[in-house]
Amino acid sequence: MVRAAVLPAVGAPLELTEIDLPEPGPGQVRVRLAAAGVCHSDLSLSNGTLRQPVPAVLGHEGAGTVVAVGEGVESVSAGDRVVLNWAPSCGSCHYCGLGEPWLCANAGQAGGSPYATRADDGTPLYPGLGTAVFAEETVVGANAVLPLPDGVPLADAALLGCAVLTGYGAVHHATRLREGESVAVFGVGGVGLAVLQAARIAGAGPVVAVDVSPAKEELARAAGATDFLITSDTTAKDIRKLTGGHGTDAAIECVGRADTIRTAWSATRRGGRTTVVGIGGTEEQVAFNALELFYFGRTLTGCVYGNSDPEKDLPVLADHVRAGRLDLSAMVTDRIGLDGIPAAFDAMLSGKGGRALVVF
Repeated sequence: MVRAAVLPAVGAPLELTEIDLPEPGPGQVRVRLAAAGVCHSDLSLSNGTLRQPVPAVLGHEGAGTVVAVGEGVESVSAGDRVVLNWAPSCGSCHYCGLGEPWLCANAGQAGGSPYATRADDGTPLYPGLGTAVFAEETVVGANAVLPLPDGVPLADAALLGCAVLTGYGAVHHATRLREGESVAVFGVGGVGLAVLQAARIAGAGPVVAVDVSPAKEELARAAGATDFLITSDTTAKDIRKLTGGHGTDAAIECVGRADTIRTAWSATRRGGRTTVVGIGGTEEQVAFNALELFYFGRTLTGCVYGNSDPEKDLPVLADHVRAGRLDLSAMVTDRIGLDGIPAAFDAMLSGKGGRALVVF
């Protein structure tokens, strides 16, 4: 038995309880978690913005140590340090064939089948986004674990599984930010902090961070922001003032709100790029008129998991960590236990904090 945070129903409070995990079957791996990041996507799963069968153990950003492997697993062995990959690509669907593994049609299959049971009553449990890392241990497919390169602290490495892959990829893959270009980053949460660090690594400037909370200025500047703005009705105008009246070459939205997406678009120069990383609900409708689409010539694009290929990108990120260019610990604003997850959800709802990390 292991301890876990269980979502009994959509919109219900999390319950801390014991669960029974099976031994890993063929092609499966059992991992003892060192840490798990509390991501906004977990909040979206808990409140129904994103679909998830319930009852479920949420959590998808994690790192730990392999404790056992099932028949046929050769990619990892007991004792290996690994990062969880919540969107493993199948390699054979239409999108994988196009070289776009982040859009894999089969990446979410694991989340649709029970993987464990409650210890008290035997209720089947589903793994949140296929990984279920809000627990001391989890069982996943071998394709959902990535060997962690040496030189990266295991607990902090949890952030590589979602926030950093997403943020770094948003800058380098989706936006293709170049040295010397200006960028505005909307939302200084876990992903936003990763975006700011990636923009700094890319040599961008100026780098304008925008958030609702004044308390995040210090975090933003430490991550790489050269300027910090509090969200207001004049945000787009303020950004244009900082960039010679033109707007930034790129804007990256990490919130998932219609008004923020619209502001990011308006803050981008003619011919610039606006990238939407934040996950919003279906009720968030963004409006553009036909004339402005023609006149401004901007590009608006979505971004899934940073448009990343985790197997290729993880070694690159590890190299940045070892070289001191990427500071994972600076993104962590709270180190908590499983019982601290509800408070971390509340902090995200109120726009406070960076990344809360459950440390086991």
